[in-house]
Amino acid sequence: MTTAVDTTTAAAGAAPFGRALCAMVTPFTEDGALDLDGAQRLAADLVARGCDGLVLSGTTGESPTTTDAEKAALVEAVREAVGGAPVVAGVGTFDTRHTVELARAAEKAGADGLLVVSPYYSRPPQDALEAHFLAVADAVGLPVVLYDIPGRTGTRIEADTMIRLAAHPRIVAVKDCSYDFLAAQKVLARTGLAYYAGCDEHNLALYAVGGAGYVSTVANVVPEQLRAVLDAFDAGDTPVAARLQQRVTPLIESMMSSGLPGSVTTKALLHELGHPAGPVRAPLQPADRATVHGLLREYERLVAD
Repeated sequence: MTTAVDTTTAAAGAAPFGRALCAMVTPFTEDGALDLDGAQRLAADLVARGCDGLVLSGTTGESPTTTDAEKAALVEAVREAVGGAPVVAGVGTFDTRHTVELARAAEKAGADGLLVVSPYYSRPPQDALEAHFLAVADAVGLPVVLYDIPGRTGTRIEADTMIRLAAHPRIVAVKDCSYDFLAAQKVLARTGLAYYAGCDEHNLALYAVGGAGYVSTVANVVPEQLRAVLDAFDAGDTPVAARLQQRVTPLIESMMSSGLPGSVTTKALLHELGHPAGPVRAPLQPADRATVHGLLREYERLVAD
């Protein structure tokens, strides 16, 4: 199929999948099965409310607890639901061979791009890490987003490694959860990689120094408010952009710094707001009522402004 992604433009440093991307949760039924109908409804709603594209089966999408078949089915269902909006499939594992298999399956299922996280637990050195990403990029015809989240994987994708990887024509972007703003600027200055903020508190800051936009967990809940930050900045109104970012910060903190994974807090809020979500899968556990009340309080404050 023809993808929705212009890799020629992406190589020049533009946003290859749009600016405002949502790291979508994976909806489950109450008995824990994959909820494809719910995923389609949620995906269509997110795109209608301002998400340029969706990233599936990432950290927020609980990828460690979904099967290979579920991952492929999710891509197919969401692809059908969102028309031409880009769909990026998370395929990263700690096994290069398995990651390549997932990448090929995602391509066959209709994904427009791949999100590939650093192999976790095994903590490969940088040369092995580089070989891992190149193996995936060489195995498919889709653009690849490197996912740098050392707090979960135990391994950084060092700036020099990213600079070398940027020479590959299908490695086009980075989802940055490194909390290393200096390294991000170094890569931005020396490559055409599109840098997406993967931590919502950095959305505006990274965008202001040349980032491509964001891949946001919080966008599952308030996509309009997050997109408004980028829209204000693009309109040349930096003070308004800053105020809008500050306004959403309490909800970002409540969802992402509560001591619970973002998948837990996001699904709790989506459930309260009547959107498809369902439970999290073990070993994750649902948020307690006190946490849910706190999340709702910050959400209501934000949408009331």
